[in-house]
Amino acid sequence: MQGFIISLNRARDEDLVVTILSQNRLDTLYRFYGARHGVINLGFKIDFEIITNVKSNIGQLRDVLHIGYPWLTDHHQLRTWQQFTALFYPHLRESEDTGSFYFELLDQAASSWGKQNPKRVAVESYVRLLEHEGRLHSELNCFFCDAPITKEVSLIRSYLPAHPNCAHTLSIDQKGLMELFENHSSLFLSDKEVERLWLVLLEGL
Repeated sequence: MQGFIISLNRARDEDLVVTILSQNRLDTLYRFYGARHGVINLGFKIDFEIITNVKSNIGQLRDVLHIGYPWLTDHHQLRTWQQFTALFYPHLRESEDTGSFYFELLDQAASSWGKQNPKRVAVESYVRLLEHEGRLHSELNCFFCDAPITKEVSLIRSYLPAHPNCAHTLSIDQKGLMELFENHSSLFLSDKEVERLWLVLLEGL
């Protein structure tokens, strides 16, 4: 079985409680410390097995094989990836059966991560997630005053549109934003605008 580690917490001694997003589900597993264990970390994609025990209500994580990407050696790209993947835990933690969408979203993002600006990949992936969940507001009506947005547009958490003077945040190019919403492409957004959208994304999925 393969999955992405979206949460990693220390238990007693050096043991770990690991939450893994796999193809169709979310599993929280216990990993006993041992010298033969390979290093695992938040955001890693791994191949693994689950060992169940009738005496415990949490399965054991066993036979872990790390599936690497070339960009993992870049500290900045790895840190950004870990920030991104960590957002999925609070968003999905109440779910057990997640369907394949979230795993495939991360899998596609990981494949593109080293080929372009990682924050663009994250922002574009997040728009796909919002669309999948029916939360993408492509009609530009202000979240605060409900009036149409005809000129400058700003985005708040969950990429809800607002007038910049209502949200008290900086504006984003409307043409570039509609390209993002309609085609999942940040091509017409500047790096500064993408950085702004990244910071909004970090507020939570």
